[in-house]
Amino acid sequence: MRSKDKKIIAAILLVVFLMIVIPLLALKGAEFGGSDDAGSQVVEEIQGEYEPWFTPVLETLIGGELPGEVESLMFCVQTGIGVGIIAFVLGRFVERKKWEA
Repeated sequence: MRSKDKKIIAAILLVVFLMIVIPLLALKGAEFGGSDDAGSQVVEEIQGEYEPWFTPVLETLIGGELPGEVESLMFCVQTGIGVGIIAFVLGRFVERKKWEA
């Protein structure tokens, strides 16, 4: 690996580290909530009572609200599937370019 490549990698790692640390230091005491909760709170402030149009399918099936851990797990699984699809498509593009050359 060339010296120039090492400097670029070090700079990228430094930028990534700063992108992680700076928000944590700048937002001390901030609450990180979901957009669903924030939206329903704003509607309640403006209009008064808020009643959702429908309930999530899984909550209907199990007869109650899903635990937070299960919601997080489902979100992570969806993210993993999405990343897998994107990586597969990008890999196909790279291989196609190699075979054309």
